[in-house]
Amino acid sequence: MQEEEIKKLKEAGKIAKQAVNYAREIIKPGMPLLEIAEKIEDKILELGGKPAFPVNLSIDEVAAHSTPSWNDTKNARGLLKVDIGVHIEGYIADNAFSLDLENSEENKKLIEAAEKALEKALEKLDLEVNLREVGKVIEKAISIRSLQAIRNLSGHSIERYNLHSGITLPNYDNSKNLELKPGLYAIEPFATSGLGSVRDGKPSEIYVVQKTGNVRDEFSREVLKFILEEYKTLPFCSRWIHKRFGSRGLLALKRIEEAGILHNYAQLIERGVGKVAQAEHTVLLTIKEKCVTTL
Repeated sequence: MQEEEIKKLKEAGKIAKQAVNYAREIIKPGMPLLEIAEKIEDKILELGGKPAFPVNLSIDEVAAHSTPSWNDTKNARGLLKVDIGVHIEGYIADNAFSLDLENSEENKKLIEAAEKALEKALEKLDLEVNLREVGKVIEKAISIRSLQAIRNLSGHSIERYNLHSGITLPNYDNSKNLELKPGLYAIEPFATSGLGSVRDGKPSEIYVVQKTGNVRDEFSREVLKFILEEYKTLPFCSRWIHKRFGSRGLLALKRIEEAGILHNYAQLIERGVGKVAQAEHTVLLTIKEKCVTTL
């Protein structure tokens, strides 16, 4: 990587850390999820970055891919996962944490497991370390607390404007031998009291462009042009489109999706309806250094 690229990655990480600290300060039980998401996203912009994806606010058995709609009325409660991404010119930082909003011993145990697993993974992660070894320490840190690591969720490599760029970092020993090379990696253990896997739930209204294409009506083409210019290959949500274009934008979004241009992520639900905790940091590995950009 060039020095300028590394500088932007570290700056994105610094802003992501500040956004997490801000989120921890403002989130209270009963606070509207819509207010939480918009305040965090506004803070990212204020700090000089852009959201790399919509703030995810996932409650209890919903593990990931849940962001408020433009007219959402749900409030913060239970075991809340807060997943925040920041980018500067496509250079990304991804981090997450979990909050116990009901003073529950189960929630606290799950959060401790996810955070300890992340801590152990960050210690283990380095150049030429086998990925299965990282997964092994994550699984051990969770299982010794009589909980399950979610096996079909994983960490991931990151490239410019590409949040999930191909390499997965397992949350268990997957028996596959693959050594870590220089690059950018998100480590994100998920701990659950359920079965240890997730299934697809309802559509999240978090989208990503999955192929090139076009739509017939002029307004939908205008919305698509905005999406391609503003978000490129990063995830975005219907709430952002509504803010820019109003209700007509939502109709255009549906037409663009129907044309096969967009992928609408499903919410991810724990199969045993067990509560889920998440913890995440982004790590930059180069020949010269190992840097947790979001820490």
